[in-house]
Amino acid sequence: MSVLLQSPKKDKKKETGGSNIVGMFEQSQIQEFKEAFTIMDQNRDGIIDKSDLRDTYAALGRLNVGNDELDEMMKECSGPLNFTLFLNMFGEKLKGTDPEETILNAFKVFDPEGSGVLMGEEIKNHLMSQADKFTEDEINQMFANFPLDVTGNLDYKNLCYVITHGEDKEQE
Repeated sequence: MSVLLQSPKKDKKKETGGSNIVGMFEQSQIQEFKEAFTIMDQNRDGIIDKSDLRDTYAALGRLNVGNDELDEMMKECSGPLNFTLFLNMFGEKLKGTDPEETILNAFKVFDPEGSGVLMGEEIKNHLMSQADKFTEDEINQMFANFPLDVTGNLDYKNLCYVITHGEDKEQE
């Protein structure tokens, strides 16, 4: 189950185009990617480079990003990171994502009544003890991004929606 919550494995082969990447996304998603790209392109030259990444991290409060870490990030690009390549990289990452129904069905195994929520402690125990075991830090990160409700339950239907659509249902 934890495999479903992790990013798809990176393909060693880098693609820069050829397929209709724009067709993978709705216009509103492309606009959001463009806004994110513009924020990251700190020097406004149309290319995200190592300096832009460092500045983006600094703007987020992380000042001690090492050159090795930035170099590793830049290695994921097959060339200068312009908006087209940026969009292609997102497309490649999302290509391996399971359909929403598949992810929902995985969670439903733990929710025979079909309530749409799981007890936080119960799902934590499952994720930390089975298959590709989550660490305590990974669980905390998940709960930070998808907080439990006041009764201690995880809304897994919303979690699945965000995994497959990239935004909270309530924000639409």
